[in-house]
Amino acid sequence: MDYKETLLMPKTDFPMRGGLPNKEPQIQAQWEKQDLYHRILDKNAGKPDYILHDGPPYANGQIHMGHALNKIIKDFITRYKAMTGHRTPYVPGWDTHGLPIEQALTKKGVNRKEMSVAEFRELCKQFALEQVELQKTDFKRLGLNADWNKPYVTLQEVFEAEQIRLFGDMAKKGYIYKGKKPVYWSPSSESSLAEAEIEYQDKVSPSIYVAFDTKDGKGIVEPGVKFVIWTTTPWTLPANVAIAVNPELTYVQVNVEGKSYIVTQALLDSVCEAVGWDKEAVTIEKEFKGTELERLTVQHPFIDRESLLILGDHVTTDAGTGCVHTAPGHGEDDFIVGQKYDLPVISPVDDKGVFTEEAGEFAGVYYDKANKLITDKLTEIGALLKLEFFTHSYPHDWRTKKPVIFRATPQWFASINKVRQDILNAIEETEFKVDWGKTRIYNMIRDRGDWVISRQRAWGVPLPVFYAENGDIIMEEETIEHVAALVERFGSNVWYEREAKDLLPEGYTHPGSPNGEFTKENDIMDVWFDSGSSHRGVLEARPELSFPADLYFEGSDQYRGWFNSSITTAVATRGQSPYKKLLSHGFVMDGQGRKMSKSLGNTILPEKVVKQMGADIIRLWVMSVDYLADVRISDDILKQVSEVYRKIRNTFRFLLGNVNDFNPADAVAYEDLVEVDRYMLNRLYDFVAKARDHYENNDYLFMYQELQNFINVELSNFYLDYGKDILYIEAKDADIRRSMQTVLYEILVSLTKLLAPVIPHTAEEIWSHTPHVTEDSVHLTDMPEVHEVDSDLVAKWDRFLTLRDDVLKALEEARKEKTIGKSLEAKVTLYVENADDKAILDSMDHLHQLFITSQAEVVDEKVGNDYAEASVLVEKADGEKCERCWNYSTELNDDHLCLRCAAVVAE
Repeated sequence: MDYKETLLMPKTDFPMRGGLPNKEPQIQAQWEKQDLYHRILDKNAGKPDYILHDGPPYANGQIHMGHALNKIIKDFITRYKAMTGHRTPYVPGWDTHGLPIEQALTKKGVNRKEMSVAEFRELCKQFALEQVELQKTDFKRLGLNADWNKPYVTLQEVFEAEQIRLFGDMAKKGYIYKGKKPVYWSPSSESSLAEAEIEYQDKVSPSIYVAFDTKDGKGIVEPGVKFVIWTTTPWTLPANVAIAVNPELTYVQVNVEGKSYIVTQALLDSVCEAVGWDKEAVTIEKEFKGTELERLTVQHPFIDRESLLILGDHVTTDAGTGCVHTAPGHGEDDFIVGQKYDLPVISPVDDKGVFTEEAGEFAGVYYDKANKLITDKLTEIGALLKLEFFTHSYPHDWRTKKPVIFRATPQWFASINKVRQDILNAIEETEFKVDWGKTRIYNMIRDRGDWVISRQRAWGVPLPVFYAENGDIIMEEETIEHVAALVERFGSNVWYEREAKDLLPEGYTHPGSPNGEFTKENDIMDVWFDSGSSHRGVLEARPELSFPADLYFEGSDQYRGWFNSSITTAVATRGQSPYKKLLSHGFVMDGQGRKMSKSLGNTILPEKVVKQMGADIIRLWVMSVDYLADVRISDDILKQVSEVYRKIRNTFRFLLGNVNDFNPADAVAYEDLVEVDRYMLNRLYDFVAKARDHYENNDYLFMYQELQNFINVELSNFYLDYGKDILYIEAKDADIRRSMQTVLYEILVSLTKLLAPVIPHTAEEIWSHTPHVTEDSVHLTDMPEVHEVDSDLVAKWDRFLTLRDDVLKALEEARKEKTIGKSLEAKVTLYVENADDKAILDSMDHLHQLFITSQAEVVDEKVGNDYAEASVLVEKADGEKCERCWNYSTELNDDHLCLRCAAVVAE
């Protein structure tokens, strides 16, 4: 007789193959139809809010794996919080102003000179909104739960208006001012350039070493001792106001042919070689730490002006002398360090690159031609130690292909000095997952200069500043609020569509404009001011959100960017940080740890992976990486993740198949469970507690590792394998079977909920196949509760499993020696020396089932082979094979059934 029909084999419609690329869009369509985002919010109405504020990605081009990593982890966080009693409104955002969009239109053939600024800006807006929609589609395909119908976009009227109001609040407090800052300037184009408009070409430049005589040595350096600087831009020497030294370097005063010079010790040999000093004849007279030289003064070689000795970390030993010529009007590092010392910003060059009267005897000379005149002057006064020429890579204007210069031009600034300590205090009160994150932003705020918030571009939010006829700056509360109200109604293009007088309040007058004439500022705000205002334009403006946010989470580059600009504007206007906690992730590299680039051909786009494997595979990959550092992805890595997914899926399929005839209403009470089932339930409790702890601490890699251990080791290698002899063979309502099903059902439901934030599509599919659940979506449930773990029971069974490992090794060896085939053909005899181990084994019912053998016996004398914890003898099982369960028995009936199977079949 064929007894197959009498077995209770697993039954489920849950397919073995995921088919995610086709299935996920169907599940997402179902979520949309259900309005799941708002249903989740409604479920948690009245409960504590958890606000994760989305940092806006730039709306230009396809999303990449860095975007996916960022957004998916945010989704882990908000989905988990929603399943632990929190209302989690999540509003996605986009950054939509700035140069890249202007450039994209130029590349598409838009000639902005043929249209007004307002017309060009309208094209920018349309392009940006198109990009938002493209990226939105890609983000939604990743299964992100968000308010996709009402995102925030930095070009929205309300956002721009709030940004202008924030600017007004900072202006009112005296934090906004106009000053000078060096920017890339193209004399050939007569305009400032952004970094994206720079390209590098080879250029021949002079290389000179110049001596500055000490003026006031503060008793440390004698007057007349010469500090040696090196520069490749002699034309910037008229703007020199300082010499920078590194505080950590050692400097030496050396005697060369009766004259004393100071350079850093680390570069002395190379200076001797470059200048032509005889190393053997050079003697060291004194040594100084860089810090000792601070605030000494030297005499400018050819201008009646003293230059200050200052400290700067930008001073290195890569080249030069360790004493760096500093002209804040002509260099970024110079300007930044100059701010700390309140150095004057001198830039005696006009728009065409010609020296102004401020350059004295060099006035009227083109800057590049001035190089020779200045070196001749230095030679004449004996300050030039060496002149030579060299070829190097130098920035050029990408349009004219001509060299550019750094030139200080009038710019708008937000004062950091006035709020620096308040920001640092706010950082101290912010929660960080890793200490280096706090150190990083703290040091950046501590060391940064004032923030240049103006840009000479068209596409952005205008600076709401007017000028009177006499040049007075008009930046008043009344005028700024009037502009904000106009922008809120008409959008920021109103600034470009109307004259200045039409942007001012009705009847506005100013003493500096007796004729009632006004002009307006042409510069726009830095895009970091845009996104840095999102706490005002989104958190405070959206009724479902609140300020401050619980969390800001972005890439580690945002310590310099969004994290920085946001806390600056929030502290300046609201007196507190916009985030309670700060968390960051690394960059996505290829499998070899290289940056992704088209030239290397190593880019992996989310869109491609989603089409081939499914979004849940990307999401599981995100769970599997240590996101705090740089992470790696490749086709091979994704294949490994797919294998883990397959194992997870098959485990769920086994669970679903074996609870198909179980109703949780018939669940066995905890105290009545078979002990092994109680043990496995406690292992589940332990996993639930650890998983929830990992979610709380944003430790997804640890959870991934725990998950694999639970599924592969606890379930597959032991419990589910052992359980087949019960689930398939025992009578449908047998106590031992119902006991196990009670635990399997609990594992099924708990694991599905725990994995719902990570693989939401698969979890939803599992939920739809789970019998007797009441919620129509797993995402409307709560996380499994944390239960106390019976540690004594767990310790007992963990010890048993260690002893069982020895039995499994013995069985494997017996298989190799052909003593047995399958383990059910075996009879195991076991000896342990330890009395506690003997007590554990003696307490076990159905020991042979736990070993997946036909017979098992514990004896008092050593047998068989010795293993790590026990001695084990494996023999051929006694009796014959039962035709139904395949266990061997000495008591088979005439139908070749063991007593157990005979009883089940008789029913």
